[in-house]
Amino acid sequence: MKNRQKKRRMIFVGSAFLISVLALLFVITNFRENMVFFYSPSELQNVQVDGRQIRVGGLVKEKSIKKIDALTSEFVITDLKKDLKIHYVGMLPDLFREKQGVVAKGKFDTEKNEFFSRELLVKHDEKYMPPEVAKALK
Repeated sequence: MKNRQKKRRMIFVGSAFLISVLALLFVITNFRENMVFFYSPSELQNVQVDGRQIRVGGLVKEKSIKKIDALTSEFVITDLKKDLKIHYVGMLPDLFREKQGVVAKGKFDTEKNEFFSRELLVKHDEKYMPPEVAKALK
């Protein structure tokens, strides 16, 4: 009787350990696939991205914003050392403007030295206040 209980306990502990290891491997694999790196235009020239999703960030260069149509725009970002042309498909955020910090998520075409993005994050300064809050304070 004791031997049977001991055997069941060992099987339970062993299978719990195996399931935990498999779950950990699954989490690590998914984490690697969904990891998105961030680069500046200068750093992007020195790394191999191989068609992976990455993020690039910098300041929107003056007089570089071109609207192709309602949802397509082109602009240049700079880190004050190198420039990078961004092709963006989507509605531009309200805070998007020249000399503003921006982060674009997408893929880099090494042959054309251009970046293609569908997600754009715009940074506002610390003085920014949403219009609703400003109206409520008045």
